[in-house]
Amino acid sequence: MTPGDSGRPQMRVALLSIHTSPLDQPGTGDAGGMNVYINEVAKRLARRGIDVDIFTRATSGDLAPHVPLTDGVTVRHVTAGPFQGLVKEDLPGQLCAVTSGVLRAEAARPEGWYDLVHSHYWLSGQVGWLASERWNVPLIHSMHTMAKVKNLNLAGGDKPEPEGRIIGEQQVVDAADRLVANTAIEAQQLIDLYDADPARVDIVHPGVDLDAFTPGDKTTARARVGLDQDACVLLFIGRIQPLKAPDVLVRVAAEMAKLHPEMRSKLQVVICGGPSGTGITRPQALEDLATELGVRDLVHFIPPTDRDQLVDWYRAADICVVPSHNESFGLVAVEAQACGTPVVAARVGGLPTAVADGVSGVLVDGHEPRDWAHVLCDLLLDSGRRAAYSNGALTHASGFGWDATADATVAVYEHALRDRQAAMNAASTGVS
Repeated sequence: MTPGDSGRPQMRVALLSIHTSPLDQPGTGDAGGMNVYINEVAKRLARRGIDVDIFTRATSGDLAPHVPLTDGVTVRHVTAGPFQGLVKEDLPGQLCAVTSGVLRAEAARPEGWYDLVHSHYWLSGQVGWLASERWNVPLIHSMHTMAKVKNLNLAGGDKPEPEGRIIGEQQVVDAADRLVANTAIEAQQLIDLYDADPARVDIVHPGVDLDAFTPGDKTTARARVGLDQDACVLLFIGRIQPLKAPDVLVRVAAEMAKLHPEMRSKLQVVICGGPSGTGITRPQALEDLATELGVRDLVHFIPPTDRDQLVDWYRAADICVVPSHNESFGLVAVEAQACGTPVVAARVGGLPTAVADGVSGVLVDGHEPRDWAHVLCDLLLDSGRRAAYSNGALTHASGFGWDATADATVAVYEHALRDRQAAMNAASTGVS
């Protein structure tokens, strides 16, 4: 980094998101909260004078090699393996090809083009590890999810993450100059499960676009999305896979109908998302479960949607439900709260940070459908409590803007660069 060079940006960052692109629609396949995170943070880094190149694997021959995301941010598609037909689990076999593409892109630039590498998810970390060594720049790594954590919180019937991923994650943890954790809980997991050096772990909370996700009129929102005005609406937003536990919500709906039969005529459960992960093998499993439990008429399945309509769904819901078996943070919970919608979520992972228990919603221990049904029925029947949680949700969400995330990320970058420069200075003078 040479701030004094005329016309040079404050910093140039190679941001790696190998298995999923910020251009993809969140909610299906491998696209989710990480896509939103990368998109939003990259745009705000650019506003702070930092140039960002986002490297991702090309999944279509129709994609342009370089796609501007905004001024100062470019998505660069790397050709590695077939465009289609590769799932995330197949990508370790393509990491050499991805690394080659990333290194070639840098080789076409003047020497010392990038100041640092920021990799997201362990696959990107493997590429970033090699790139940072080749370019002699710091490696910043964000895990987003961790195999050891996921394996400790497996949904029933879900398959554990393989040993190869665990080994790969450990290598990245050991190689990174700094590790970015979403919450204090995730930071402690890195230290306890991966023996990360606490001095190299930084906590940077993800955010929410507080200009886009705002409160609005529920009547208008329900009219736009086609919901009955007097309905009791529970909303699930996310990928359809065991980890996210949408099946728990379907079972909860059946329990709610038993606990309060009078509520059945008004209860509407909306599940917005597409198959992902192991959920791809049985894309109709949730609908079959709803039919089996006799609540197919209560459960509405809608495909992933754009942000404008997503805001309407949040505003239209009485409660947003996040029953995941694990979440590194829980962007959906914060987005819902920013729209003034209370959240009922599992007390797992980063959700106790994303949701203020008893203030903006309720955290539930375990995944027993009857326990969830009692919590949700009580809240649906208590409009005063929901109104209080709605106010608390707005206050809580206001502390999670993406600008704060970007500022904290820049601080991590600057720390890593100072440490790297100090090490180089020490090496050149022979000081140990």
